[in-house]
Amino acid sequence: MILLGEIMKKYKFLFNSFRNTSLPNLIKIVKKVKKISNKKFVLFDIINCSIKYQASFYDYLEFEFYLLNDNQRKNYLTSGKNNEIIKTFNDKSYRYIFDNKDKFNNKFKKYLKRDYLNSNFTKEDLNKFIKNKNKIIAKPIDGTDNNGLKIINCNEKNIFEKYHSYLLEEIIIQNKKLNELYNKSVNSLRVFTFYDGKSVHILQSILKIGNNNITDNFSSGGMYAFLNDLGIVITPAIDKEDNIYGIHPLSKKQILGFQIPHFDKVIKLVTEAAKEVPQIKYVGWDIAILEDDVCIIEGNSYPGVFQIKPRFSKDKVGILPKYEKIMKIKL
Repeated sequence: MILLGEIMKKYKFLFNSFRNTSLPNLIKIVKKVKKISNKKFVLFDIINCSIKYQASFYDYLEFEFYLLNDNQRKNYLTSGKNNEIIKTFNDKSYRYIFDNKDKFNNKFKKYLKRDYLNSNFTKEDLNKFIKNKNKIIAKPIDGTDNNGLKIINCNEKNIFEKYHSYLLEEIIIQNKKLNELYNKSVNSLRVFTFYDGKSVHILQSILKIGNNNITDNFSSGGMYAFLNDLGIVITPAIDKEDNIYGIHPLSKKQILGFQIPHFDKVIKLVTEAAKEVPQIKYVGWDIAILEDDVCIIEGNSYPGVFQIKPRFSKDKVGILPKYEKIMKIKL
């Protein structure tokens, strides 16, 4: 019965992969892989990896499974395996704290280090909040990765009517070194933590960088690069179109080798924050680097899958063995 359940789970993931990927996008993935790799039977291999490794069709392309053999593929974290981690360690009944921005800000207020105003505020609340401010940020309450974020001029008309259902926040002024890297968005860190009930483990850290947009989101044209344990960028940055950047295309600043300021404070901050909701053990924290300090932007109880691409890895080993060792699980 257990074996049958595992088989059904894998085929269910395959079904969901088809459901979540439009036919044009699937065709696009297949064509792109064929062009890059000259590999035959690409669609068959994509389906095989979905069943065998719970790799979404996007995972296959993103983590370059076409470059890997079976022994290497099994060491890569995939969307399906990430879902299993979340299901195992993040209590569903507590995820609302992270999913609702009002509740998140109230819970993690001491780590935000900026002023904010919860949604459904009054006009009086708004007038007090925007006093002596030039610009503010408006965030949809249930948005993820800052999707729908708006920058508002405080002299704009009808702010209350337009944004009373949004969370409002003071603008974050990022560290000048990160501002020089790209100055139209906050270039944040995504730091993954796991709390085992006694200790907080840092799983990995990445630097997210904006590119011709007001956010550093990957889906909005941003890019990301990986950090080592000292907060130094150790890979070129990459965007969703698979473009590689050792130097930022707009600022012309060096990305590879960039040292994150105050990285020791980042580790201290997420180590403390990870204990606040012990029922959510696996979190991806978005952290901003200020001039003399660091602060939390948001926390994700459903963190995405990030790991160094095989082309940047000498031994082509994914992040999964590290996760399994720390979490004491086998996926």
